[in-house]
Amino acid sequence: MAIPIVAIIGRPNVGKSSLFNRIIGRRHAIVSDVAGTTRDRLMADAWWDDYHFILLDTGGLEEHPEGEIREMVQEQAEMAIADADVIIMVTDVVEGMTHADQAAADLLRRTKKPVVLAANKVDNDMREFDAPEFHNLGMGEPEAISAFHNYGIQSLMDRVTSFIEPEPQVEDDGLAKLDGMAPAYQQGALNLAIVGRTNVGKSSLLNAILGQERSIVSTVAGTTRDALDTALTYNGRDIVVIDTAGIRRPGQVAKGIEKYSVIRAVGAVNRSDITLLVTDASELATGQDAHIAGLAWEICRGLIIVINKWDLFAEEGMGARYRALATIREKLHFMPYVPICFTSALNGNGIKAVMDTAQDLWSERMRLVRSRDLQFMLADALANHQPPVVRKHRGAQVQINRLQQVGVNPPTFLFTVNDPQLVHFTYQRYLENKIRDTFGFDRTHLRLVFKRK
Repeated sequence: MAIPIVAIIGRPNVGKSSLFNRIIGRRHAIVSDVAGTTRDRLMADAWWDDYHFILLDTGGLEEHPEGEIREMVQEQAEMAIADADVIIMVTDVVEGMTHADQAAADLLRRTKKPVVLAANKVDNDMREFDAPEFHNLGMGEPEAISAFHNYGIQSLMDRVTSFIEPEPQVEDDGLAKLDGMAPAYQQGALNLAIVGRTNVGKSSLLNAILGQERSIVSTVAGTTRDALDTALTYNGRDIVVIDTAGIRRPGQVAKGIEKYSVIRAVGAVNRSDITLLVTDASELATGQDAHIAGLAWEICRGLIIVINKWDLFAEEGMGARYRALATIREKLHFMPYVPICFTSALNGNGIKAVMDTAQDLWSERMRLVRSRDLQFMLADALANHQPPVVRKHRGAQVQINRLQQVGVNPPTFLFTVNDPQLVHFTYQRYLENKIRDTFGFDRTHLRLVFKRK
């Protein structure tokens, strides 16, 4: 299920990045008094109470951007608006309502999407009296907030979350009721997203998969502007392939400040079941690649690394391949299970391996394990390695009473325990590895949930 996207929009230097950091609860976006610091959209996997969403920070909207960099900022912000399910428009009570605010409001009104207006920098009572001025934007009641001082944020987020559905709660006896032969669980077509930096061969890969010129192929970076969905059947299975616009290289915003433009394809990753992260054989596993892989990991999507243009290094033999694998594994150390494929989309080499890997990964993500087998595995795991004593909880120890699978895509396992706070992350990793080794989950993300008895 696609995760809702919330975008923070506004003119430059109104405190969008400060609000972004406040909502996610950690310092993630670069904050600066220099207008235009945020040049690219920045994303984070976010939770607010029971609501799960992807939060997007953006560069400032301007009426008449001057220069190529500012035009890119505008393009990124407009893409964020197009991707978003809910929009937070941020204004500044210190400067008051400006013509740029009115232009931004006109743009957002045309989207017909839910917009929550935030009047930021309300740091005292006098400034709060200035907030009603923004009624004139025609965006509804402005929420008086101070992102820096954490004032009014709860009220703001109550309005934002009113437009999205809460995260479904994991319930006992979900898929675990299927205790017979644990049949294969099928659910519609496989959604396969193709993402990566600009000019790594994403459109060529799509054309090679389809066997036809479906997308324009050009050496000019950024040819593909929008996500293109193409349906096909492979080995009897329905697949929807999503080609996306490229992720731009890092751009320097100001001296000492760099931002990664890595979420141009965030909507495609969010809609996908499996993401093909295409990287150039001559420039493996950049920071942008690791960031988009991190997004797929955070929102539990399947991931396959595709090293394209490998024909340029084929003559170097297996040694080059081993070095490439080691580089990818090192950069994506948080996903040691991710499958890696080598291709030359231009020559059509390795395409069958990519599609076969995607199908195998999809089957693994849809696999069900009988509760009886899980209980045997749990008993063996507890016998071999007891949970550690947690000193900060007065020497208490977690007691695991039951284990069952309650979801697929990704495979989701529910542990019934006496207190979820007693589960140390090292023991959670031990249990995950035990499930992988016992049931052959070799290439997919697993979701482990610990719930009080």
